[in-house]
Amino acid sequence: MLTSAMTVIPLGTAYAVWTGIGAVGTALAGILFFGESASALRLALLAVLVCMIVALKFASPGKAQPNPEG
Repeated sequence: MLTSAMTVIPLGTAYAVWTGIGAVGTALAGILFFGESASALRLALLAVLVCMIVALKFASPGKAQPNPEG
């Protein structure tokens, strides 16, 4: 999926999004399956992280597509 994302967005953005999704997923797995704290502050910060991931994706210009007409 990371390789597919890199065909349309820059490497730095793709990697940051990939890493952020992994971090959020790991934190949620800890809360759901391992009884870690689910305080309001922690959940709010995870929500902020998700918002920043989305904002980073929208703030990055897509890769330039080659001109088929030369």
